[in-house]
Amino acid sequence: MASRSKQSPDPAADPAAAPHVRVAVIGSGFGGLGAGVRLRRAGITDFVILERAASVGGTWRDNSYPGCACDVPSHLYSFSFAPNPEWPRSFSGQPDIRAYLEKVTDTFGLRPHLRFGAEVTEARWEEGPARWRLTTAAGTWTADAVVSAAGPLADPQIPDIPGLADFPGTVFHSSRWDHDYDLAGKRVAVVGTGASAAQIIPAIQPKVGRLTVFQRTPAWVMPRRDREITGLEKWLHGALPPTGALRRGTLFALRELQVDAFVRRPGLLRLVQRIAERHIARGVKDPQLRARLTPDYRIGCKRILLSNTYYPALAAPNAEVVPGGLAEVRGSTLVGADGSEHEADAIVFGTGFHVTDMPIGRRVFGVGGRNLAEEWKGGMEALRGSTVHGFPNLFFVIGPNTGLGNSSMILMIESQLNYLVDALGALDSVGATAMQPTARAQRHWNLELQQRMSRTVWTTGGCTSWYLDEGGRNTVLWPGSTTAFRRATRRVDLGEYELIKRTAPVAEGVPA
Repeated sequence: MASRSKQSPDPAADPAAAPHVRVAVIGSGFGGLGAGVRLRRAGITDFVILERAASVGGTWRDNSYPGCACDVPSHLYSFSFAPNPEWPRSFSGQPDIRAYLEKVTDTFGLRPHLRFGAEVTEARWEEGPARWRLTTAAGTWTADAVVSAAGPLADPQIPDIPGLADFPGTVFHSSRWDHDYDLAGKRVAVVGTGASAAQIIPAIQPKVGRLTVFQRTPAWVMPRRDREITGLEKWLHGALPPTGALRRGTLFALRELQVDAFVRRPGLLRLVQRIAERHIARGVKDPQLRARLTPDYRIGCKRILLSNTYYPALAAPNAEVVPGGLAEVRGSTLVGADGSEHEADAIVFGTGFHVTDMPIGRRVFGVGGRNLAEEWKGGMEALRGSTVHGFPNLFFVIGPNTGLGNSSMILMIESQLNYLVDALGALDSVGATAMQPTARAQRHWNLELQQRMSRTVWTTGGCTSWYLDEGGRNTVLWPGSTTAFRRATRRVDLGEYELIKRTAPVAEGVPA
């Protein structure tokens, strides 16, 4: 790239002279960085990665709360093209995963493509020149194609609790942890009992004065088989890379074998549920508390949590579990749904993210000025989780119905990146400028997908989860194996697409 590529454009510059790139990538987490690597490997170097923060990492940069770690084994939660023989634990923590992403950025030469402080405020399709115009906090770019890798775990969700605005203490979300606030000796309330809360609670319980946990519905928790990776293992994986590949392959295969129980025969999960029940019995001796922490739905319906310390922390003398969740805040008094009152100095929300209503949708405008959020008002959907009718050359990484309930999202990300690169190559081979899925292909894909979804534990398990949108549809998870998804995204079928050619001349912009 030209030396000017390291410069951000002037926001006040003539829009017609905005820098133009072949591809603009939104976000620099696993999806965005992976996109950069795949583009470079495909010979496409004319791209930028637009990042709203000041460093890479995505959700692994934002979530720095105490105890933050991955619930997927380290050797599977990494790129296939960038194995890491130095993982310190079988389930690595946030600092190690973030360091891994920084290393990927440097190893694969992505620094020159990164633009920090460039939050995308609008992405608008221009029909004549058949390109996207992206307005950001750092200026404007135009691009032939856009890769949305903003991710579903990017924007925190805090429930609308009456009186919360008048709480005199400290309030923050798990993904926006206030490291300047000392929890030692304080009366701390944690709202939520999902994956983040299950890590935060054991990490802070020993140091706080009083811990009050507001639990809307309990989660199933399984033992966490975590251990330190020995020096011999690290040496072996570094000196003999096939041993690391074998370890990854074994982890992959074990999780693929679990898929059938989640998506076709949920009854097979009964044995797993018995293990979880024994785990509660070992960790919680008080029968009343144990009953409060035992879910009334089938395991797997909600995300299964992994922890050896969660139950002991909740059973500690300074901890209390309030059933039904947080109903109201009256000054420094928190009122539970059961009517109980609790004093607090700080409130930590572990209440998840905007997943079924991704905020990026409000900023994207396609053909005819159609807004993506409006298009998805009745529920998110895309063709093969990657492209959306009416939004040409917009490619999603971790798009609708690409999430997983039991394995590594990196496997799904790499499949979508293969699909992206194949799509760009297909455009070049046929001499077209852009592509969008036909309405019929997109509808057919999603009707079939939702039909398969109807048999899954996420639909039949008897729970309400963050996988479901307001209409009760699961628009988040993939109802199949990662192998099946890889097959589905191996090649772009041009029969599912409308091809678009440029109909207006493009003014020359400056290099990006």
